[in-house]
Amino acid sequence: MKLLRTQQYQFGWLIIFPLLDVVFLMIFFLLLSSNFVLQPGVSVNVPFSKFMLAPQVKYQIISITSGATVYFRDQKISIDELGPQLEIARKEGRSIIIKADRYTPYETVIRVANLALEHGVPSVALATTPPK
Repeated sequence: MKLLRTQQYQFGWLIIFPLLDVVFLMIFFLLLSSNFVLQPGVSVNVPFSKFMLAPQVKYQIISITSGATVYFRDQKISIDELGPQLEIARKEGRSIIIKADRYTPYETVIRVANLALEHGVPSVALATTPPK
Protein backbone atom coordinates (compact mmCIF):
# COMPACT_ATOMS: atom_id res chain seq x y z
CA MET A 1 0.00 0.00 0.00
CA LYS A 2 1.38 3.37 -0.99
CA LEU A 3 0.98 6.19 1.47
CA LEU A 4 0.55 9.74 0.27
CA ARG A 5 1.64 12.83 2.12
CA THR A 6 -1.00 15.29 2.95
CA GLN A 7 1.44 18.21 2.92
CA GLN A 8 3.98 18.68 0.13
CA TYR A 9 7.41 20.03 1.13
CA GLN A 10 9.39 22.37 -1.13
CA PHE A 11 13.13 21.73 -0.77
CA GLY A 12 14.22 24.17 -3.48
CA TRP A 13 14.98 26.95 -0.99
CA LEU A 14 17.66 24.82 0.74
CA ILE A 15 20.07 25.49 -2.15
CA ILE A 16 20.34 29.08 -0.91
CA PHE A 17 22.39 28.11 2.17
CA PRO A 18 25.34 26.51 0.34
CA LEU A 19 25.26 29.37 -2.17
CA LEU A 20 25.46 31.97 0.62
CA ASP A 21 28.27 29.97 2.22
CA VAL A 22 30.30 30.09 -0.99
CA VAL A 23 29.62 33.82 -1.45
CA PHE A 24 30.79 34.62 2.10
CA LEU A 25 33.90 32.48 1.65
CA MET A 26 34.75 34.31 -1.59
CA ILE A 27 34.31 37.71 0.07
CA PHE A 28 36.45 36.59 3.02
CA PHE A 29 39.17 35.27 0.68
CA LEU A 30 39.25 38.45 -1.40
CA LEU A 31 39.48 40.65 1.69
CA LEU A 32 42.37 38.65 3.11
CA SER A 33 44.28 38.44 -0.16
CA SER A 34 44.17 42.16 -0.93
CA ASN A 35 47.07 44.35 0.09
CA PHE A 36 46.14 46.88 2.78
CA VAL A 37 49.67 47.76 3.91
CA LEU A 38 50.31 51.47 3.76
CA GLN A 39 53.85 52.76 3.87
CA PRO A 40 54.24 55.66 6.28
CA GLY A 41 56.34 58.64 5.34
CA VAL A 42 56.89 60.72 2.25
CA SER A 43 56.63 59.13 -1.18
CA VAL A 44 60.09 58.72 -2.70
CA ASN A 45 61.37 56.75 -5.67
CA VAL A 46 63.80 54.29 -4.04
CA PRO A 47 66.38 52.37 -6.11
CA PHE A 48 66.03 48.71 -7.09
CA SER A 49 67.86 45.82 -5.42
CA LYS A 50 67.39 42.08 -5.60
CA PHE A 51 68.85 41.69 -2.10
CA MET A 52 66.48 42.63 0.70
CA LEU A 53 66.47 42.31 4.48
CA ALA A 54 63.72 40.74 6.50
CA PRO A 55 60.92 43.09 7.59
CA GLN A 56 61.76 45.20 10.63
CA VAL A 57 59.55 45.02 13.70
CA LYS A 58 60.06 48.35 15.48
CA TYR A 59 61.30 51.04 13.15
CA GLN A 60 61.17 54.70 12.22
CA ILE A 61 61.43 55.93 8.64
CA ILE A 62 63.63 58.81 7.57
CA SER A 63 62.67 59.96 4.06
CA ILE A 64 65.13 61.95 1.97
CA THR A 65 63.93 63.51 -1.27
CA SER A 66 66.10 64.31 -4.28
CA GLY A 67 66.43 67.92 -3.12
CA ALA A 68 68.12 66.68 0.10
CA THR A 69 64.99 67.47 2.12
CA VAL A 70 64.74 65.26 5.21
CA TYR A 71 61.44 64.06 6.69
CA PHE A 72 61.31 62.29 10.06
CA ARG A 73 57.97 61.26 11.57
CA ASP A 74 56.25 62.95 8.62
CA GLN A 75 57.72 66.34 9.52
CA LYS A 76 60.19 68.28 7.43
CA ILE A 77 63.35 68.92 9.45
CA SER A 78 66.94 69.86 8.72
CA ILE A 79 69.79 67.42 9.20
CA ASP A 80 71.04 69.49 12.13
CA GLU A 81 67.67 69.14 13.91
CA LEU A 82 67.63 65.38 13.30
CA GLY A 83 70.01 64.54 16.18
CA PRO A 84 67.62 65.26 19.08
CA GLN A 85 64.82 63.44 17.27
CA LEU A 86 67.04 60.37 16.90
CA GLU A 87 67.63 60.37 20.67
CA ILE A 88 63.90 59.70 21.09
CA ALA A 89 64.07 56.79 18.63
CA ARG A 90 67.08 55.38 20.48
CA LYS A 91 65.24 55.52 23.83
CA GLU A 92 62.32 53.66 22.27
CA GLY A 93 64.71 51.00 20.90
CA ARG A 94 63.62 51.56 17.31
CA SER A 95 65.77 50.90 14.29
CA ILE A 96 65.94 53.41 11.44
CA ILE A 97 65.04 52.77 7.80
CA ILE A 98 66.31 55.40 5.37
CA LYS A 99 64.08 55.81 2.32
CA ALA A 100 66.16 57.97 0.02
CA ASP A 101 65.16 58.97 -3.47
CA ARG A 102 67.36 57.37 -6.13
CA TYR A 103 68.64 60.80 -7.17
CA THR A 104 69.61 61.85 -3.64
CA PRO A 105 73.33 62.54 -3.26
CA TYR A 106 75.12 59.61 -1.64
CA GLU A 107 76.85 61.99 0.74
CA THR A 108 73.49 63.04 2.23
CA VAL A 109 72.39 59.45 2.78
CA ILE A 110 75.65 58.55 4.52
CA ARG A 111 75.51 61.73 6.60
CA VAL A 112 72.05 60.80 7.90
CA ALA A 113 73.10 57.17 8.52
CA ASN A 114 76.21 58.29 10.44
CA LEU A 115 74.14 60.74 12.45
CA ALA A 116 71.75 57.96 13.45
CA LEU A 117 74.58 55.62 14.44
CA GLU A 118 76.33 58.38 16.40
CA HIS A 119 73.17 58.92 18.44
CA GLY A 120 73.02 55.23 19.40
CA VAL A 121 70.27 53.96 17.14
CA PRO A 122 70.45 50.12 17.21
CA SER A 123 70.48 49.62 13.44
CA VAL A 124 70.20 51.57 10.21
CA ALA A 125 68.87 50.03 6.96
CA LEU A 126 68.45 51.45 3.46
CA ALA A 127 65.07 50.91 1.80
CA THR A 128 64.95 49.51 -1.74
CA THR A 129 62.34 48.00 -4.01
CA PRO A 130 62.64 44.61 -5.70
CA PRO A 131 63.32 44.63 -9.44
CA LYS A 132 60.35 44.00 -11.70
